[in-house]
Amino acid sequence: MPEETRSGFVTFVGRPNVGKSTLTNALVGEKVAITSDKPQTTRRAIRGILNRPAGQLVIVDTPGLHKPRTLLGQRLNDLVEQVLGDVDVIGFCVPATEKVGPGDRRIAESLDGYRRAKKVAIVTKTDAATRDQITERLLEVDGLREDWAAVIPLSALGDEQLDVLTDELLTLMPAGPALYPDGVVTDESTEDRIAEIIREAALDGVRDELPHSIAVVVQDVAPREGSDLTDIYADIVVERDSQKAIIIGRKGSRLRDVGARARAGIEPLVGGRVFLSLHVRVAKEWQRDPKQLGRLGF
Repeated sequence: MPEETRSGFVTFVGRPNVGKSTLTNALVGEKVAITSDKPQTTRRAIRGILNRPAGQLVIVDTPGLHKPRTLLGQRLNDLVEQVLGDVDVIGFCVPATEKVGPGDRRIAESLDGYRRAKKVAIVTKTDAATRDQITERLLEVDGLREDWAAVIPLSALGDEQLDVLTDELLTLMPAGPALYPDGVVTDESTEDRIAEIIREAALDGVRDELPHSIAVVVQDVAPREGSDLTDIYADIVVERDSQKAIIIGRKGSRLRDVGARARAGIEPLVGGRVFLSLHVRVAKEWQRDPKQLGRLGF
């Protein structure tokens, strides 16, 4: 008799930039969520799918919980709360390199509101921490709640303990068949993945408020007739003319760099060479404007 398979949904929560998207990509084994050292890089609920003989994990990568300062920020928090209410397991992430602080405690306490989900504590970034730091963090995290199903230290970059986490998460899932066909790694559309790759390239090297002001809209993706090229036209949207100038750079140098980095990520995704046309446009204060947010998909 074959063993009973388990399948279900897990999401990782924590302060912005604790390594949730990196962990999602490492578990799936393919880049499905963009990563950056900028807080609030993730803006949608992105599903990555992990298949094992024992079952299937659907990992929902969400924005980091934060105190919202704009309508976009509030909508991202609302999205996280909706996901938390629907998943089977919540993984609470704390980096091994930083002491547990008030933000971590607030998020850990907020998990009381999601009673149906089992909770796992995950200490991330152990590759960058000393043994003493890891021990200290495990003790701090263990003391945040009494109902952890497990407390697991790991490094997504070093592939340390990822199998331990996968096995633990699968044992906590409900019994049932796979939710997605074998071979599917995400339910994101190709256009959405292209937009995210471009945004990741645009985020690289920008400072201060600009990361929050960048959105990307893919206008068209089409194979070129009589060629192996795929033509892609996309808009990089910012909030102010001064930000547009930063993205474009001196004589267009920065925009060319963004295009080159984005192409390198897009070509493996579409399976061939890409002609990428990027246009930078201004949508004033789009993060605070309900109509603009709707047009940009938020």
